Amino acid sequence: MSPESGHFPMIRTVGTDGMLVSFGDRLSEAANRAALAFRAAVERAGWSGVEETSSSLVSAYLRFDPLGLSHADLTARLQDLIADRDWLEAPLPEGRRLHRIPTCYGGESGPQLAEAAEAAGMSEAEAVESLSGARVRVTALGFAPGQPYLGELPEAWDIPRQQDLTPQVPKGALVLAIRQFVIFSVTAPTGWRQVGQTAAPLFRMGDERPFLLAPGDEVIFPAVSEAEFANMRAEAAGGASWEALS
Repeated sequence: MSPESGHFPMIRTVGTDGMLVSFGDRLSEAANRAALAFRAAVERAGWSGVEETSSSLVSAYLRFDPLGLSHADLTARLQDLIADRDWLEAPLPEGRRLHRIPTCYGGESGPQLAEAAEAAGMSEAEAVESLSGARVRVTALGFAPGQPYLGELPEAWDIPRQQDLTPQVPKGALVLAIRQFVIFSVTAPTGWRQVGQTAAPLFRMGDERPFLLAPGDEVIFPAVSEAEFANMRAEAAGGASWEALS
C-alpha cells in the first residue's frame, strides 16, 4: 500500500457475524478498486463459514457463521489475504460489463441541468457534452434495489449537494453531486441535482440477473433527444445495451 493509505486496510467487526475490510475513509478510484477486487478474492477462496459478501464504496463486507468460523480464524485469513498483494493496484473482477444507457438531458427530464452546469463553470451544452462523454464505474449499489452509485466524474463536477431536498424525483432520474452519478431505481426525494432522465429498468424481479448493473461495471450515458427518449420508453430495455469487458 502507498504511504497515503495511512492505517488502511482496516479490519473491523460488524456485530457478532460480520467483518468489514476498508481500504480508505473516502471514495477514490484505488480504494474502490481494492474493495471490489478483495471481495472477489474472498469469493474465489470459498472459505467455509462465510455466508455472504458485498462491497461498498471503499470496503468489503463478509457475513459469516460464528459457530463454524471464529472471529480469530477469520481475522487471520483476512490478514493473510490482505498481505498477499497491493490491493490498491489489483485488477478489477472478471465478468464486468460496459453499459450504454441513453439519457435525455435538460428540460423536463433534467430540470436542474442549468444549475449544475453553472456550479461546474460550464454552459448547458458543455455540461451535456461532458456528462454524456464520461465513462464511469459502478462503485456500489445501495439505497434501493439495483440503484447504483457511479464515479468518478471529472473534477469540474465536484459540486456540493443542494441545501434543500428535492421532494421527489422519478424512477430513472439521473442525478449528480460530488463527482458522482446516481440513477434512481424508485421515486424518492434527493439532495442531488437531476440533470437527466433514463428509461432502462434497473431491477427486474425474477430475472436470472435481477439487477441491470453490478459493482465494477462501467457506464456511458449518451445524450438522446426528447423524441428518441419517448420511443425508448416503450422498449423493454429502455434503449440500454451492454458489452462484455472481462
